[in-house]
Amino acid sequence: MTNMRKYKSIDLFAGIGGIRLGFEKAFNDEIDTVFASEIDEAAKKTYKANFNTPEYIDGDITKIDEKDIPPFDICLAGFPCQAFSTAGRREGFYDNYKGLCRGTLFLDVVRICEYAKPKIIFCENVKGLIIHDKGRTLKVILSSFIEIGYDVYYKVLNSKDYGVPQNRERIYIVAFRNDLKITSFKFPDPTDSTKTIKDILEDAPISSKYYLSDIYLKTLIEHKKRHQEKGHGFGYEIRSLNSIAGAIVCGGMGRERNLIIDEREHSLVPVTNIKGEINKEGIRKMTPREWARLQGFGDDFKIVVSDTQSYKQFGNSVTVNVIEEIAKKIKEVLIENDDRK
Repeated sequence: MTNMRKYKSIDLFAGIGGIRLGFEKAFNDEIDTVFASEIDEAAKKTYKANFNTPEYIDGDITKIDEKDIPPFDICLAGFPCQAFSTAGRREGFYDNYKGLCRGTLFLDVVRICEYAKPKIIFCENVKGLIIHDKGRTLKVILSSFIEIGYDVYYKVLNSKDYGVPQNRERIYIVAFRNDLKITSFKFPDPTDSTKTIKDILEDAPISSKYYLSDIYLKTLIEHKKRHQEKGHGFGYEIRSLNSIAGAIVCGGMGRERNLIIDEREHSLVPVTNIKGEINKEGIRKMTPREWARLQGFGDDFKIVVSDTQSYKQFGNSVTVNVIEEIAKKIKEVLIENDDRK
């Protein structure tokens, strides 16, 4: 390239900025985020700690006038997954959360992009979106983008194939404005399927607060036994350090589904109020930093909220590695398109 291009992006349902981070890694200095929207105050706190721009993060997307958003080339939108997730109630377009229908929030993406006509719309959601309502939900979403003038591509990718040890399947949607005449788009091939939990562990010693108490561990064992007797697969799970983690879940649930045995040196003196004693088997939860690593966030990413909020935020976020690889493919298409002009 003789002249560096600058693409302007907006970050809708920004969360802690995982999609933005992936695009920045792929585009380097060739992308500027000119607008961001996120309704959760704790997520905003983390976002502001890690990104300097924009100076102000807007809140409720349904109350933002599309005319007030600066011009942009790329729309990033990880619209809420809970309405379509198999981990939730899967109410889709009928979902109601505190009076807000999360299932229809993608229509605000459509509204904003119909007005602004960016070159690219990028969305991420749970794999369950494909089968939700026998495929009709996905059809509505794709048709909505087609109707406002976009060629749409989508694919399910698994995070475990892109350099993180997490079994996390997600659907990724890429829409190109019709006049760009993009006749094909190839999602990235796997880059690295070799990583295991051992690769993302923090250095020892790990705080004793992450090690389960013997009484809590007994409760988990009894809970799992009850469900097994009913033929259910619910309950805690201890992952081998040489294996991969299960998907860390929206809302921060699933910590007990990703327990590990860490027998490295650690204190057996509790630092929080617990019932009983710290278990002697070395069974612990992963730390928030380890969850960050499972999602491809570098150790320079600042964690500035409580553990509870951190688990929620990383569980709700995206795998940065996957986003980066898709963004590289999008960048190639954009540059090729610009070079033809």
